Amino acid sequence: MYDYREPWKEKIASVINALLLENGINESVKNEQITAENPPNPEMGDIGFPMFSFAKTLRKGPAQIAQIAAQRLSKSGNEKIEAQGPYLNIRLDRGQTSKMILNDVFAKNKNDGFIFGRPGTMTGKKVMVEFSSPNTNKPLHLGHLRNDVLGESISRIIEACGAKVRKVCIINDRGIHICKSMLAYKEHGQGKTPESEGKKSDRFVGDFYVLFNNDLKKEEELIKAKKENDTEENQAPSIKKAQGLLRKWEAGDSETVELWKKMNGWAIEGMKKTYERTGISFDKYDFESETYMLGREEVLKGLEKGIFFRQQDGSVAVDLSEEKLDKKILLRSDGTSIYITQDFGTAINRHKDWPFDKLIYVVGSEQQYHFKVLFILLEKLGYTWARDLHHLSYGMVNLPEGKMKSREGTVVDADDLIDSLRDMALEEIREKGREEDVGNPLLVAEKIALGALHYFLLQTSPLKDMLFDPKESLSFTGNTGPYLQYMGARISSMLRKAGKDADNKNFDADYSLLITDAEWSLVKTLAEYNQAVSEAAQNMDPSQIAGYLYELSKAFSRFYHECPILNCDDKELSRARLDLGRAVMYILKDAFHLACIPFLDVM
Repeated sequence: MYDYREPWKEKIASVINALLLENGINESVKNEQITAENPPNPEMGDIGFPMFSFAKTLRKGPAQIAQIAAQRLSKSGNEKIEAQGPYLNIRLDRGQTSKMILNDVFAKNKNDGFIFGRPGTMTGKKVMVEFSSPNTNKPLHLGHLRNDVLGESISRIIEACGAKVRKVCIINDRGIHICKSMLAYKEHGQGKTPESEGKKSDRFVGDFYVLFNNDLKKEEELIKAKKENDTEENQAPSIKKAQGLLRKWEAGDSETVELWKKMNGWAIEGMKKTYERTGISFDKYDFESETYMLGREEVLKGLEKGIFFRQQDGSVAVDLSEEKLDKKILLRSDGTSIYITQDFGTAINRHKDWPFDKLIYVVGSEQQYHFKVLFILLEKLGYTWARDLHHLSYGMVNLPEGKMKSREGTVVDADDLIDSLRDMALEEIREKGREEDVGNPLLVAEKIALGALHYFLLQTSPLKDMLFDPKESLSFTGNTGPYLQYMGARISSMLRKAGKDADNKNFDADYSLLITDAEWSLVKTLAEYNQAVSEAAQNMDPSQIAGYLYELSKAFSRFYHECPILNCDDKELSRARLDLGRAVMYILKDAFHLACIPFLDVM
């Protein structure tokens, strides 16, 4: 991929190395040690190279080094080189650089596929990404949507950098929370099914979880009243029954297992429909019911080696004081595993099955301590690949109405939220009288809804908590998904109006004509896509792709308003500008894919 910074890095490295040699310093610098920045003011140049890092070694001030470098680098063509304080600033030959960048954007492989924005920084690596991890007692909700789009987006970004990616989802299909839904169904279900009630199957199961907690709340109120009257404290009957149901499941009771299979089947069937709707997919599903016994043997091996120790009550623990962490129980006194035990058992099995170079867990920030301990334990057990485990931590997402609670039924279901966004987008299409223009208004509204949702969830750095405002996310102006989609639709419309020129596959226009400020700003933004993809993968932060998309869209909007394209009197310049718009469309489509945003030809 052509990067207009690289030739200058090479030239500057050559100058610095010559200075080192002249000063008798037995060191050298490589191209990658030269930092390139965008000057804060375009008037200062196109690339700025700070000289701070060489001051100590050369025993010269950064400004002095910049002056020497400017003097030694000869002026070439329309390029201008000058020192401004501690920076060496370069003003490029716009015409020649535009030509090289556009030719690179249009470079195609044998299959005529788009290959720009593929830095190859992770070629040959195998990366596993675990995300979503739903419970089978309720449908996916807004919190899952942030997790899902983060996991799917980072998987696509890493794959774009050349890695082989395997996406995995562990479904939490066992435990007391599952038994709560099962108990409520046993007591209130009366043979009802999702079909008989006309409900999506995961919502059907979730309603029984809410019903259980409503019953429990009434029981706890009665217990509280008894305590106030000094009567004996009792555990809520519903909790006792749910615990009894869990014991029956663990014992393999056929009736209980049959009910468990039925309700889990309903829940998973509904979740998969939501995944399909939102463009989320997995290469493999794991189930906690099949993995919860994993890891126990590893703990016993660690006990034999003296890595772990047995406490007086018979439980097995690990001392993490050296790591400045608390003591951690790994096996209960009755010998049963806890959650972290099955987690490292699952990780070990995954590495045996598909030896990865990196495993990324997309899990909320409240689990930071859990993963810190998990990674330490795996390393203590001798698994060196544990150093390549990463927790992609993300913050809470809430609505303006406040915090959501599953057990109280105040969680906003994923499907309900998307339906709401779709209906709002459909209303906008109708109000603007665009129903006939867009072909299938409902389908377009659905894609606008997903674009609004996914962009909003990705545009914030993952670690930050966020407030999701549905109305704000659907705005067609400002930093939103629909604004980006509108840019794509606008370019598509322009290409359709161009007729035959839109179908031109030669890309042989004279791109050296693209030298105005608006054209040049857009061309430079195009050239930054490769770096944006690389940095998003390196930092595991899809918000960098979202930020790039917004900057590209703003640059195109300026170009569109300042530079006549189809109505340009100069036909050769018109062709070059049309191709520049087409290049933007190619990159928008590609970056939309990385950010899980549907591309629209019409809006």
